[in-house]
Amino acid sequence: MALRPRAGLSVRVDVRSAVVVLVLLVLACAVGVVLVGTGDYAISPGRVLRTLTGGGTPAEEFIVRELRLPRVLVALLVGLALGLAGAVFQTISRNPLGSPDVIGFGQGSAAGALTVIVLFGGDSFAVAGGAVAGGVLTGLGVYLLAWRGGIHGYRLILVGIGASAMLAAVNGYLLTKAEIVDAARAVLWLTGSLDGRDWAQFWPLLLVCAVALPVLGTQTRALRMLEMGDDAARALGVRAERTRLVAVVAAVLLTATATAACGPISFIALTAPQLARRLTRATGPNLLPAAGMGALLMVVSDFLAQWAFGDHRLPVGAVTGMLGGCYLVWLLFTERRAGRM
Repeated sequence: MALRPRAGLSVRVDVRSAVVVLVLLVLACAVGVVLVGTGDYAISPGRVLRTLTGGGTPAEEFIVRELRLPRVLVALLVGLALGLAGAVFQTISRNPLGSPDVIGFGQGSAAGALTVIVLFGGDSFAVAGGAVAGGVLTGLGVYLLAWRGGIHGYRLILVGIGASAMLAAVNGYLLTKAEIVDAARAVLWLTGSLDGRDWAQFWPLLLVCAVALPVLGTQTRALRMLEMGDDAARALGVRAERTRLVAVVAAVLLTATATAACGPISFIALTAPQLARRLTRATGPNLLPAAGMGALLMVVSDFLAQWAFGDHRLPVGAVTGMLGGCYLVWLLFTERRAGRM
């Protein structure tokens, strides 16, 4: 469907994709409301909504607004950021395996955070800064190493996998050098956890998402053209390398900030874009559907991590790793069966 305002600007809207985005966001918010009300002090979804609009008791106000709501909002934004980043990298690489956790950016953020924890004993803010710096430096290094008159998708993935392996070795070395207390703290962070997340993690993540989403929105048409190859994109007037650089910088910042907020979360960036694409059946990067799917997967995983295993509450990264590992096996099987690998 095409919309043509009076100014003459034509905007094409895919109705199915818009419906999918709306449904995914509604489901993610609904699971978030249920998650806010779930705990040792249970609150019904109706009471949660009433509390959020100012009608709760003082106890409910404190529990909802100060203890549980920041965690859920961080989960939603982390999922949104990783879904967006995954969609960008899979579009640029033209490969369903192209995601930040596969090509090393998650490991880079982990290396930066571990350096701060092990070598400097930094607090949570310093760890977050180290994670962002590590992710950005890794993204820059992988991009430069993969550059050869341009960026080829498979070369980017191969360089990223190599960087991921080297950074994993560095992280293992740092853990062997850490004191027992720092090592335990580092291992918990490396698993990926939302425990203890508050407004201090929410606001920087919201700022980065608020900046990156419009930037990537301006590149949607160009990214769609890039899926046809650089030559075809240039013939249609797309500045391929400029588009790729802008998109990669935004995606790296999203990945690094999400990792800084709650540690490396596996497979959300890998699975969300593919699941969204299967729902929309649309070509192109599917940025908004991938973001909505990432947010939904993240809050569902957090709910399962807290309440699906009885009294044993798991870090959310453990659940996304289990679910994503199963998805990766299925993806490799279907790709091999289709003759694409």
